[in-house]
Amino acid sequence: MQQNVSFNELLQAAQHSAVHLEMRDTYGVGDEADDFATWRRTGQRDADPASAYWAPWVDLIQNTAARGVTVRRARVVSEPVTEYIRYEHAGTSVNILAGEQVRWLPRRHASDLMLPGNDLWIFDSQRVLFNHFTGIGDWSEPGLELRTEPHIVKQCADAFETVWDRATPHDEYNLL
Repeated sequence: MQQNVSFNELLQAAQHSAVHLEMRDTYGVGDEADDFATWRRTGQRDADPASAYWAPWVDLIQNTAARGVTVRRARVVSEPVTEYIRYEHAGTSVNILAGEQVRWLPRRHASDLMLPGNDLWIFDSQRVLFNHFTGIGDWSEPGLELRTEPHIVKQCADAFETVWDRATPHDEYNLL
């Protein structure tokens, strides 16, 4: 079931929870290309929550958390981690400052898990928004797919919770 959906609308409609499962070792989405290139060149990541890069996300998450919505992000990563995951890790302090809880799970600890085939968001344990990417990590068509069938939502929620339970909180996770 594909629907024309807006991520922001789904997040703004969430009442209790919004959880994000990331499972790729590399992303190549256009809106972060300049920031990633700067990080690769200088080793410095934009970690200013008020910057043009971060401010829209920080505002969205802070407003969501202020409504009492718990926002959690779990990342399943290969180790040693890719250059992109190092970049992502370097900016995670802003995610946390905005109000997200973030955990990391080394892929070797996920071998016995049945994980969805795509990254996803789950809103209020009622809606799953799958994120579709190309092989090089950019958005594909369709980029988003909303599913509301109870068995799909439950499978994804169960997978997320198992990853979350096994994963290491950001402040304790050491990159390899």
